[in-house]
Amino acid sequence: MLYIFGGLPGTGKSTLSAALARELRAAYLRVDVVEQAMRAAGITINGPEGYVVCYEMAKQNLRLGLDVIADTVNPIRITREAWRGVAESLDIPFVEIEVICSDENEHRHRVTTRKTDIPGFTLPTWEKVKNRHYEAWDRDRIVIDTAHQTVDESLMALRERLGLKGKML
Repeated sequence: MLYIFGGLPGTGKSTLSAALARELRAAYLRVDVVEQAMRAAGITINGPEGYVVCYEMAKQNLRLGLDVIADTVNPIRITREAWRGVAESLDIPFVEIEVICSDENEHRHRVTTRKTDIPGFTLPTWEKVKNRHYEAWDRDRIVIDTAHQTVDESLMALRERLGLKGKML
């Protein structure tokens, strides 16, 4: 199964997707890690390079029979289609999950107070998050609103929506 996460920075997407990956013991692909490693190697990122690397890593892990958690902002239709294409090319089921924080004050607080967990990675400012191009989703997906919820509550809501309710993996 391919779990395709999307959502603006600071919504709790990485926290939630990493927690699910731990529970499922799934391969976890975070585009921020890939892109920062590319920068550290001297590669300039001007477009979808990090996403393309993640698509190929996802295919390899799915071919091995592993579940894959894809943690990316996934801000535009083209990236969402590409992730679906990864699963469809291998005839693997997938689910799309958008993580939001509907409380703007809470979202701003998260963005402005968080610390990076990726050495050398520069987190976006609130201004960059607010002004980021992020297209509305045009397909059904699971939406998890992390505003006013703990990580455990958000994970429980996600488990429920995925049909994993009551299962501690």
